[in-house]
Amino acid sequence: MDLTTTRQRRPLLTGSSSSSPKPYSKTDKPGRSDGGDAEDRGLGWFLPFIALCYLRYMSATSNIVHDCDEVFNYWEPLHYLLYKSGFQTWEYSSNFALRSYLYILFHELAGRPAAWWFGDDKVRVFYAVRLFLGLVSAVSDTVLVVAISRKYGKRLGTYAVAMLCLTSGCFFASTSFLPSSFSMYAMSLSSGLLLFEKYAMAVAVSVVGVILGWPFSILAFLPVVIYSLAKRFKQAFISGAVTSIFVLGLSVLVDYYYYKRWTSSVLNLLVYNVLGGGESHLYGTEGPLFYIRNGFNNFNLCFVLAILFIALYPVIRRKYDRCLLVVISPMYVWLAFMSLQPHKEERFLYPIYPLICVSASAVIENIPELFREKYSTRENLLVTITKYLRPVILGIILCASHARTFSIINGYSAPLEVYKLLEHHDDAGPGSVLCVGSEWHRYPSSFLVPDYISEVRWIDDGFRGLLPFPFNNTLGGTAASPPYFNNKNQASDEQFLKNIESCTFLIELQLSRPYPYRGSDLSTWEAIAVLPYLDRELSPAKYRSFFIPYKWQEKNVFGKYVILRRVPK
Repeated sequence: MDLTTTRQRRPLLTGSSSSSPKPYSKTDKPGRSDGGDAEDRGLGWFLPFIALCYLRYMSATSNIVHDCDEVFNYWEPLHYLLYKSGFQTWEYSSNFALRSYLYILFHELAGRPAAWWFGDDKVRVFYAVRLFLGLVSAVSDTVLVVAISRKYGKRLGTYAVAMLCLTSGCFFASTSFLPSSFSMYAMSLSSGLLLFEKYAMAVAVSVVGVILGWPFSILAFLPVVIYSLAKRFKQAFISGAVTSIFVLGLSVLVDYYYYKRWTSSVLNLLVYNVLGGGESHLYGTEGPLFYIRNGFNNFNLCFVLAILFIALYPVIRRKYDRCLLVVISPMYVWLAFMSLQPHKEERFLYPIYPLICVSASAVIENIPELFREKYSTRENLLVTITKYLRPVILGIILCASHARTFSIINGYSAPLEVYKLLEHHDDAGPGSVLCVGSEWHRYPSSFLVPDYISEVRWIDDGFRGLLPFPFNNTLGGTAASPPYFNNKNQASDEQFLKNIESCTFLIELQLSRPYPYRGSDLSTWEAIAVLPYLDRELSPAKYRSFFIPYKWQEKNVFGKYVILRRVPK
């Protein structure tokens, strides 16, 4: 076959009972043999896995903590299991039992060996758990990428792996300690298994992603499960039923061990949020366009192209079978459903992040098809031009993503970095007290607090919601039902430290605002560490959202994230 000639359109098969051409798959290309090597049919396993591992390593070591829920509902319970100290939220009160300790135990698989190995160096344990999350993400995304390339071609697989590596959304979500991130791993893995035609395994992974990860993500997994049942009903049904019974049963046993009563955290969470109303408005509400804005910030042009997939599907379907539509459809289902909910948070979209990358990749690859004449056997000028535009579009997406990632890491990493500096001030001695006021929601977890500090206490800076309390070993630790917890987000009288004179250290964010800060009293406090923190309110949106060389530092406004130490009297 002369490879230098213009590629011809595939003719219809003679004698076929159908008048429409068979949807495209990689094995349909001329010159492909059914017995070819794996690399001939698509990407190999090694290079995508290494690329993803490298970027996940960068994420694990540089990612900020994006959400206080990640800290108080997941990092703190893990810290308690490892070190017998940490903060407890009302969801972990035995009276409510909304959070699953089985999910925490999954992360203890990395945390416990790291704690044995590193001893008292809790910061290294923190990053060891993050590296574990990055590895899980890399494995699941590799399966998805290889499956795409084997079924639809190397180019689509290459575009997808580039976006999975470098888009800001995937970079940050991949190493976040959140159930929505776990559901994201399961979404990648189950979608890849579906493309590999491993339908029973795809259903089993979907079940684990829902029960062990985030129960509400069941809606996002429905297309994969339904399609698998349609293809191999008996095997897929048995796989799903057995996995559901096993994981639910294990979850109940683990909940009993820690809560010391028979309960199901999965059922409790669903009942509270669905039947009980959930009262999510207590934690803030956003408008219907919140996720559109958020998606553009985290994926820029990639998000726009991903949304266009369904509009371009009449063209795309000429090349791909409907299995790709099944894989991408949860993106639309989930985005529509979550946009209708009054309480919105960025992490709620994590489960569909890989699908955004796949959808955008498919649109980019098919841009030339928009200009191809339907019955022509030759390429016109527009088709040739748009073929060369594809890498340009991908390059723009990746550059904008790097600009977003750079801005977030350098603008908001101060809370994580400043707590690490506390270990250099152990001359304060055992029994030191660290106080945190309005910056409680940026507390990066007890893993960053050295052992010489015996207590972390909240001080009253005007917040009137319910704050976490330390796990109470006297009342039973994980089995405790402290009276100061409630499910109405009503502050407790006991949550604030009354005598601020007992504070040894104070964490404070000092912004350009017309009110005094405690750190301004130089007779009481001295600054021992100061790091810049991007002032979101005073910085222009286009400069704070994306790093623009020579303009980011000049146009943005920065506050000071400070550790203050009490001046000895």
